[in-house]
Amino acid sequence: MAVSVHGQQPWNRQRLRSNNEWLLLERLRLHGPLSRAQLARDTGLSKPTVSAALAALELAGLAREAGRFAPDRGRTAVLYEADPAAGHVLGLDIGRARLRVAVADLSGRIVARRDLPNRGRSANAVADAVVAAARETIAEAGLTAAGIARTVAGSPGVWDEQRRSVQLAANLPGWGRPGLFDRIAESLGTGVAVANDANLAAVGEYTYGAGAGSRLFVYLLVGTGLGVGVVKDGELLTGAHGAAGELGLLRLPGCDATLEQTVSADAVVRTALGLGMRRPLTAEKVFDQARSGDPLALETVRQEVDHLGTALAVVSALLDPDVVVLGGGIGRSADLLLRPLEEALHGRSPMRPRLEAGRLGQDAVLLGAVATALETARLDVFERRTAAVV
Repeated sequence: MAVSVHGQQPWNRQRLRSNNEWLLLERLRLHGPLSRAQLARDTGLSKPTVSAALAALELAGLAREAGRFAPDRGRTAVLYEADPAAGHVLGLDIGRARLRVAVADLSGRIVARRDLPNRGRSANAVADAVVAAARETIAEAGLTAAGIARTVAGSPGVWDEQRRSVQLAANLPGWGRPGLFDRIAESLGTGVAVANDANLAAVGEYTYGAGAGSRLFVYLLVGTGLGVGVVKDGELLTGAHGAAGELGLLRLPGCDATLEQTVSADAVVRTALGLGMRRPLTAEKVFDQARSGDPLALETVRQEVDHLGTALAVVSALLDPDVVVLGGGIGRSADLLLRPLEEALHGRSPMRPRLEAGRLGQDAVLLGAVATALETARLDVFERRTAAVV
């Protein structure tokens, strides 16, 4: 058995070797440690082919011995595993309030990270802070930029490849200036792929959290803004122009506000202040007061549920998801929101998706960036390392 990982190309012996090595490496990554005999049984390859491929993978630094297995009968077998340190990826979560950075090995294990307030008052200042945090994280991992196989950055807004800029990122003033991410990439010494933060959060929760195994999964990111990420059968749906899920831009009938402006953390504070709660105030404090039974805070939560219920009803009617996960800063108060949200949805729509709190918390975007980077990094590292030893 041989799996093509290089598209439709003419057959040759070297290509077959490469395909067999990739097949074994993926088997080790997903199911290892395994012995030669187990790999031969599982893949249908002959034992000599498996032995030769394993030797090549070891030489390339992609696989390594992982101990020995002594059966009741027969010879002791050497076990092999994919070497997670063969390559690394960099994930960036660039938000209005915080910057998060992580370096992960090829198994997805985080080996170094930074989490710090975003104090940048201009787009350039934010970009410089991202670069500084990334450099520190890469150094903490014991690496240089050359050791990063793939970098993925999560940002509010929609990436425009032609303009090389982020559009519709109102929460980060100046963030849409062309060339800003090229400047970040040049400063880091790595290429940088940019994706919408809600989309990456959806990938993170689907890969590591509450969305695992769902057929059509929706992530509702509610914090400084409102975004929706959709994963269908494991594939992220981004729309014709990359703007699928920008539900927060929808203008509500009868007023000048967008849906984002009525459900964000700032909106929670505005509602609470309008009802008579006293400063200083944050959305988190409002929810804490609601848990204590404060009537003004409870009314604020009721209004938040009413607005979020509209968003949820629209998403459910359009997409018919089996799971909707509430995440972002507001999602941390899912204990107060999920049950009344379910009631609000049932009062507006016959759809009955399962509502859940996000399991990854504030790390959803960052882990989604890591997972997205790993999708291409593993093959990139394989091809680079095997080419170097041919």
